[in-house]
Amino acid sequence: MAENTFTALLLEEDDGTVSNSIQTLDDDQLPDGDVTVAVTHSTLNYKDGMIIQGIGRLVRNYPHIPGIDFAGTVIDSQSDAYKPGDQVILTGWRVGEVWWGGFATKARVKADWLVPLADGLSLQQSMAIGTAGFTAMLAIMALEDHGLTPEKDGNVLITGAAGGVGSVATAILANLGYRVAASTGREETHAYLTGLGGTEIITRAELAEPPKGPLAKERWSGIIDSVGGEGLGNILPSLAYWGSCASVGNAGGIKFTATVIPFLLRGINLLGIDSNTCPKERRLQAWERLSRELPLDKLDALTETVKLAEVADLSGKILQGQVQGRLVIEMGA
Repeated sequence: MAENTFTALLLEEDDGTVSNSIQTLDDDQLPDGDVTVAVTHSTLNYKDGMIIQGIGRLVRNYPHIPGIDFAGTVIDSQSDAYKPGDQVILTGWRVGEVWWGGFATKARVKADWLVPLADGLSLQQSMAIGTAGFTAMLAIMALEDHGLTPEKDGNVLITGAAGGVGSVATAILANLGYRVAASTGREETHAYLTGLGGTEIITRAELAEPPKGPLAKERWSGIIDSVGGEGLGNILPSLAYWGSCASVGNAGGIKFTATVIPFLLRGINLLGIDSNTCPKERRLQAWERLSRELPLDKLDALTETVKLAEVADLSGKILQGQVQGRLVIEMGA
């Protein structure tokens, strides 16, 4: 490949139909930005699957390169913050939605969107964590900000536990000494979740049953919900007094039905987690904690490595819930 070209998964649209192909592009086609990065790793997330499949109109301008996160090495910089050779991570900032993203061997972005690779992590490990793991840590930090500690009575419930956010959250919380109730709709993932540290497996069907009243028995000291939809309203009445639920996704839909009773009579908190544009200080703190508190020996159990050419086919599987854990894309593979 010529020095001033790069390889990418390019999306194009024709009369409302989105198609994809692996193409070689010129560097001058990259968007304007302060820093150019040689991308070595990215990940396939649920949102990426929606974008590749043309669902939800998350992308308005084509042609487009998806990929909501990436890691790599700076090769050109117009910013004092980074120099060639620096290893960096990007998650959020609507990269892969309104800005060309990480499913390419090069990316050009604004310097403020990047963070340095955290000490103790490799570029591959950073993307085994990726946006999903970063979001999981933000959720844990939010729950702790509102009083959650390992000494609290009751389990921490994690919905969608076999997915990227849920898997990383399960591993981190178990490592920190929390008791984790992992919810999944797939029986074949039970052993996987137990291996990550889940102390109890809850079926999705059990949580789908609405409570008989506005309050239910206190079961959870905290909740990380990555599913959303009507099920979110079903689990809030089982939160303990002054417990909190960190809501991080809406794979189950955006409809939310709940009464105010758990909020009034138990003082619970519903915390929205936005990993897209969170402040730089919080972002750095989350990555530093991930490097310390996520048991890296469990990353292999969370991670499958794939090639860029496999991503389009895998995007449909991730939407169908057929993928567990993290899919790391090695650009040079």
